[in-house]
Amino acid sequence: MAETAEAAEAAMGLRERKKLQAGRRIYRTAVELFAERGFDNVSVQEIADAAEVSKMTVFNYFRTKEDLVFGPMEEHFEDAANAVRDRRPGESAVDAVLRGYLEMVENRDPAVGLNAEPFARQVRRLVMETPVLMERAFLAAQKGTRSLAALLAAETGDAVLATVAAATLSAARNALVEEHHRRIEAGESPDDVAADAAERARQAFGLVENGLKGYAVRR
Repeated sequence: MAETAEAAEAAMGLRERKKLQAGRRIYRTAVELFAERGFDNVSVQEIADAAEVSKMTVFNYFRTKEDLVFGPMEEHFEDAANAVRDRRPGESAVDAVLRGYLEMVENRDPAVGLNAEPFARQVRRLVMETPVLMERAFLAAQKGTRSLAALLAAETGDAVLATVAAATLSAARNALVEEHHRRIEAGESPDDVAADAAERARQAFGLVENGLKGYAVRR
């Protein structure tokens, strides 16, 4: 069984726990200030002062101001590529991405939009309302898709089809995650949204697996 974040933290030494807690404090302080006053209207020095650390300490944890929002989440843009890289023998790329996605749904992972906790929703709204952060999100998503394409191209030897496959898989996964966000913003609970998430995901990835054959034929 995978080690929980709480168990991993408990296993750390005192120094490591303090560093982790300091990073979390800076992150949450930054997001709260950005949400209150706007990303462009808050300086790194103001974040440092509110978190009771030096400006240098902030940059020891986060390389840029944008990282104060994206640092803890950006790794998840590689989730599809990681699922394909770690897939089981005999498992297709489509099945691997679907399986990884369904595991995250089962765990109510915030990375697939299944979190109604106010702070998590605050981060999403901040990104959606800030052009520079939206651009960062777009570029990070594109990087994740390119990673998946490169992995598939290396295995298959066909860069064009690998790019098409990666873009299609990413688009299907992103559409499902966006639906989770939309429904939770509308007032549904993560459990309610997750209740039919598996069926929606199988339909979406089934469409990808079938190559859109017969889809939207004009009558």
